[in-house]
Amino acid sequence: MSRRRKPDWLKIQPPAGREFTGIKQTLRDHDLHTVCEEANCPNLGECWSGRNSEAGGTATFMLMGDHCTRNCGFCDVATGGGEPLDPDEPENVASAVAEIGLDYVVLTSVDRDDLDGMGAAHFAQTIREIKKRDSSILVEVLIPDFQGEADLIRKIIDAQPDVIAHNIETVERIQQPVRDPRAGYEQSLQVLEQVERESDIYTKTSIMLGLGEYDHEVYQTLSDLREAEVDIVTLGQYLQPSRTHLDVDEYVHPSKFDTWRDVAEDELDFLYCASGPMVRSSYKAGELFVDAVVRDGKSIEQARREARRASV
Repeated sequence: MSRRRKPDWLKIQPPAGREFTGIKQTLRDHDLHTVCEEANCPNLGECWSGRNSEAGGTATFMLMGDHCTRNCGFCDVATGGGEPLDPDEPENVASAVAEIGLDYVVLTSVDRDDLDGMGAAHFAQTIREIKKRDSSILVEVLIPDFQGEADLIRKIIDAQPDVIAHNIETVERIQQPVRDPRAGYEQSLQVLEQVERESDIYTKTSIMLGLGEYDHEVYQTLSDLREAEVDIVTLGQYLQPSRTHLDVDEYVHPSKFDTWRDVAEDELDFLYCASGPMVRSSYKAGELFVDAVVRDGKSIEQARREARRASV
């Protein structure tokens, strides 16, 4: 099947600028990976250079290596695993965060189903190292499902990040072949429900469009997420990383993304919804989160205190 021609609204500006170059060099100096680079995120330059907002730029650090034990049909991260964890990584990430001067940090990881505990303790330690250096930094984590094991998810909760995200990725009908068979719709909902049930930490998830889903399925997914009391949702266009990945079924027009944002925020009452063809789960995560709280009349400092409700 030949690739669909990308419409004009999907043109990507190549990353550039002093801020972008500086962050990239800092990451290399600390031997760190970002999902921004590994997954070829189209917003890399924009997010890394986003120093004009009170929340600063956003860089998403990818923990536990650059090879994932799962093989999802949409993802450009290499499949592999088996390498031992770097015990210095939590401190190296915290040092890089301080050197870059980020006020809002996003952490994610590859899936490491091959490890005892699937790396949950390593993930939690990284959160603690960042908070130990500066407790005012807001930390968002985008976690694996840890195969639904509640004790492992609880390790992340106990580390007290400010936002816990886990992506449901797509509607229930096409979870496979979009996701690895070890992932699943109900399992992802259960992860998010556990965070809501056991903490006051904000929860977040992401949905890709253009994979063959129907509108009523997207609405049902949004409804299921709100029933699970998920606070934040993002919607973006699936883009095929290579010819070996899933084909794009449709390039969804920006106006439809606007409609889904209105449905999510005005009808279903999510705290906020970032929705657009180029939006990804960590897109402008810091400024959008802070802005959503500030819209309710709070200052940046109040927003930070609100986000740390679980640690009070």
